[in-house]
Amino acid sequence: MRIVSLCPSLTELVFDLGRGAELVGVTDWCVHPKPAVDAIEKVGGTKSPAVARIVELAPDLVLLNEEENRREDADALAAAGVRCHASFPRDVPGTAAMVRSIAAALERPAEGERIAREIERRRERVLAAAASRPRVRFAYLIWRKPWMSCNRDTFASELLAQAGGENVFADASERYPEFTPDELARARPELVLLCTEPFPFQDKHADELSELTGLARARFAIADGEYLSWHGSRTPDGIDYAERMIESARNEISRTTSRGPAA
Repeated sequence: MRIVSLCPSLTELVFDLGRGAELVGVTDWCVHPKPAVDAIEKVGGTKSPAVARIVELAPDLVLLNEEENRREDADALAAAGVRCHASFPRDVPGTAAMVRSIAAALERPAEGERIAREIERRRERVLAAAASRPRVRFAYLIWRKPWMSCNRDTFASELLAQAGGENVFADASERYPEFTPDELARARPELVLLCTEPFPFQDKHADELSELTGLARARFAIADGEYLSWHGSRTPDGIDYAERMIESARNEISRTTSRGPAA
């Protein structure tokens, strides 16, 4: 089987399903697993794939993500007679279903079932643990200039919510709403996660936003975007990572409370 993947997390999933050797094309942003992925032909970006070259590669299947990839590229591939599989999981159960669907398309149902069951097992554990714990109000930031967060209809928000988080921008009308530092301050998050992708947030940006909002610096943390926004075979570890981030914030809240009021 000849496979092209146009989404980094799906490229990783193909390898974990045992089909990595059959990948004939991936995007410039597909970086895992190394070094195997480095040897595969790059066919452009997630939003700028070389459609003509992909058609030339004569893949049996092209994997796409409806958020990462453009509809017009999927339509162009389909019009050229290329079989496409598009997915768009917004939560953990949807990710388990996606893994099973892609595994079936790649004729690796047993491997897909193993990954999907592990996703479901860890989700059940985290939900049970979070049920008796205090909720943590959080904001998950994805961009700077303008500052942008996410609402509840996003994978990262749902991953953190199942671990006991409460998204302060959950009800925003846009999936990725813009906000001002004053609006963030008024939302009173107990945890502000600055994601490493798509914007590569660093500690200096947490320092900046803490100063702009007046919120205590201890409320800000850099978050690994690969664990919180990639969906597929990385999701089991992402579930655990989200739980650790929320639990760390709970511990900090407890320490702050014992010392007295904080910003």
